[in-house]
Order: sequence, then C-alpha cells, then structure tokens
Amino acid sequence: MPSFDVISEVDFQEVRNAVDQATRELEKRFDFKGIDAAFELEEEAILISAPEEFQITQMEDILREKLIKRSVDTQALEPGDTEGAGKVKRRRYSLRQGIDRDNAKLITKLIKDAKLKVQSQINGEKLRVTGKKRDDLQDVIQLLRGAELKIPLQFDNFRD
Repeated sequence: MPSFDVISEVDFQEVRNAVDQATRELEKRFDFKGIDAAFELEEEAILISAPEEFQITQMEDILREKLIKRSVDTQALEPGDTEGAGKVKRRRYSLRQGIDRDNAKLITKLIKDAKLKVQSQINGEKLRVTGKKRDDLQDVIQLLRGAELKIPLQFDNFRD
C-alpha cells in the first residue's frame, strides 16, 4: 500500500550558513558600525544580542531574510523573551524539530475531515499516512500544504 511520512525538520547546515551570512551582513551595515551586536548559533537555538531592542528586531529581519534564501522555513523559529543584562539585550530563538502531539492530532483531524480514503498514524515525532491510491495521498499532501499550520511540514519517504 502506498504511504508517506509527514515530518517537521530543519536542516542545521543551512541554518548555520544563514547565521554566517547574517553575521557578514551585520558587519557591513552602516547602522551597526561600532555596535556590539552578534548572532550566535547554539545547539538548537539562535541567540541575538544587541544594545537596544529595536536593533534586535532589525537583526531578526536580517536573519529571516537569510533563512528564506537558504530555503529554511521561518515558522521553525520560536522567539523567546527579550532579556536585558546590563548594556546588552538578548533574545533566544529556538528551532522547532518534530511534530508535537497536539499538532499531530490536528493534522490527523484535518485528514479525517477531508473524507479521503487514507489512514494516518502517529509515530513519535512524525506522522505516517497510508492509502490504497496514490492520488489520495497526493490529495492529502495538497490539503496539508494549503492548511494554515504553525509548523513547517515536509513530506518524506513516499512509497508505492
């Protein structure tokens, strides 16, 4: 029976490249000359630090632009609170990996409400969709691409 997996993953190599490009642009920008502002890539997070909060917002725009150019979905960024420590303000953006239980249930409900002849099964941080016809599976992919979900989705392991 044909099947595919619905996953939500981020390519960390592309994220690293985007952070490096954003750092290079930050060094070249006139409005950030002589300012102690930086992007730091941590385990599964990006730390932005700058003297003022509006500069953090500008840096976030730079980062999002670079991530989009590297084909990384910006919905994977989850902003944290802005912390102030002395003269430096920091904001941590964690990168979402995997489909959590609530989103998996929401996706399953969307598929069932569409009345397509497929079954969906939650397997840890991914969702397996199986059906008798390949066309039904492609309809599910189109349905999920058109849905307004707050997580990036990829479709993997398509088998006939």
